[in-house]
Amino acid sequence: MSHILVVDDEPALLRALKINLHARRYSVLTAATGQEALDSVGRNSPDAVVLDLGLPDFDGMDVIRGLRASLSVPIIVLSGRAEVDERIRALDAGADDHLTKPFAVDELFAGLRAVLRRSTVVAPPHVLIGYRYQP
Repeated sequence: MSHILVVDDEPALLRALKINLHARRYSVLTAATGQEALDSVGRNSPDAVVLDLGLPDFDGMDVIRGLRASLSVPIIVLSGRAEVDERIRALDAGADDHLTKPFAVDELFAGLRAVLRRSTVVAPPHVLIGYRYQP
């Protein structure tokens, strides 16, 4: 079971995402502020983070950078910021994907499955595809 941290200051959206994630057999941690998110990852290491950029205490870009300081897990941004420059800033800050609100729930879960699939497929360090390994 994958553990997902969902960070959003909208209680209704946070509740809806938690219900939908549980229904798809994910374990869910929630945070309504950037500080709660940063504190949460200090206690519990999630497998992925779903993050709103518009938080009441920190800019989401700062939260991404703070998460990246201690985590290498996938980060999917959910944001009302639809401008291309904002999406690029989020990706450059360390996000793995960006969805603009309103978003299709099925698209979020497809993106979540994709980033989790990529983050769990790791070849052993001695295996090089296309090359013969010699110690």
